[in-house]
Amino acid sequence: MKRYKIIAVAVLIPLFSFGQETEETPATETKKIERAAFESTSLIESQTTVAHDKKTLEMVMNHRFGLVDAGPKSNDLIGIWGPANIRIAVSYAIHDRLTLGYGTTKDNRLQDFNWKATLLRQTKGKGMPINVSYYGNFTNDARRKENFTHTEDRYSFFNQLLISRRINRLISLQVAPSVSHYNLVESHMENDVFALSAGGRVKVSPQASILFEYTQMLHSYKHSSPKPGVSVGVEFATGSHSFQIFITNYKGIVAQKNIMYNQNDFFEADFMIGFNIIRLWHL
Repeated sequence: MKRYKIIAVAVLIPLFSFGQETEETPATETKKIERAAFESTSLIESQTTVAHDKKTLEMVMNHRFGLVDAGPKSNDLIGIWGPANIRIAVSYAIHDRLTLGYGTTKDNRLQDFNWKATLLRQTKGKGMPINVSYYGNFTNDARRKENFTHTEDRYSFFNQLLISRRINRLISLQVAPSVSHYNLVESHMENDVFALSAGGRVKVSPQASILFEYTQMLHSYKHSSPKPGVSVGVEFATGSHSFQIFITNYKGIVAQKNIMYNQNDFFEADFMIGFNIIRLWHL
């Protein structure tokens, strides 16, 4: 009888151990984060859901030449000699999910203080299917005081929810609803306007991608309604550097300036050549 008890214990112990192991395994599993949907923080005119590792310093230079076709009497060499707009900006990742930045723009002397927070990250398999980030800025118009009655007239704000998905190793898509606010606007305009942006990336080689983007303001005015933004270009990216060259009808560079004031009609050939240069330092 004693021998049978020993045999029974020898059989049951491995079964009990296996059962415990099976129950505990799911609790210890962690979902792997999917690769970033885009190569850089910029999708031509909009931000992307890309977030840098903590202690990463980013420097961005945005440049927009003059209109390619500025009229029959122009001599601007497809806009290269025409009036250009430039923005230089830096940002710093104080956390893997939070970045703070500052930029200065030539037109209207715009000074923007911006931030981006990562809310959700796409995972591999059946986990989280999308990336979600929040981007916002506070912008000050630093032109001379005679352009304004009150100090608050200088201020504008922008808030945007970025939603992207890496479809596969070649294709990524993004949609981004936003709200823009200006403290001071013309009488026929609204202080707050909503817009929707959509765009994506198609990878054509390990370093090169085709980028496209469309932005539509969800309001209309009795006259001088802003034209939608259309941008198409290519991007060449490495681990710490990204160069984008494109055509766009947005010249304001700062998001709310583009959405609320753009009068260039892309489909009437009112577009310009632009480029973005992005450089990273991992401190």
